[in-house]
Amino acid sequence: MKEPFAMTSKAPFVAALALLAGLAPRPGLAEGSVRQVTDPVAKEECSACHMAYQPAFLPAESWKKIFADLSNHFGEDASLDPKTEARIRNYYLRHAARWRSIPKPVPIRITELPWFTREHTRFAARAKQDPKIGSLSNCTACHRYAERGWFEND
Repeated sequence: MKEPFAMTSKAPFVAALALLAGLAPRPGLAEGSVRQVTDPVAKEECSACHMAYQPAFLPAESWKKIFADLSNHFGEDASLDPKTEARIRNYYLRHAARWRSIPKPVPIRITELPWFTREHTRFAARAKQDPKIGSLSNCTACHRYAERGWFEND
């Protein structure tokens, strides 16, 4: 098993290509990782019900749509007081993915993104049947370092 955040032999090459393509990774991130949620309020509020998903998984347009109706947050009432909601929303918008084009309709489920479905197709049935997993949105069931932003296969 690779250690979390360890650089792989492909990482410098991938980083160079990303830089040339205008998709430069943030400094200090290893291949297979995204920046973890660092805002303590966002981490506390979001992880009260589920893993605090990293903002870089979705573009700002998606986060705007998600925060527009927290009273119906995927079937749950996740309403927050206005000050807390504004802080978390602004954090997610500042750290959102920067995509060249946004698909229509604007995606709001990470699990429905093309790259996600490609990576998880063979696990979908097992995830739904295994009560320890329950859903593909339960990242920490299979990726023990998911909350830290590390999603390599464990």
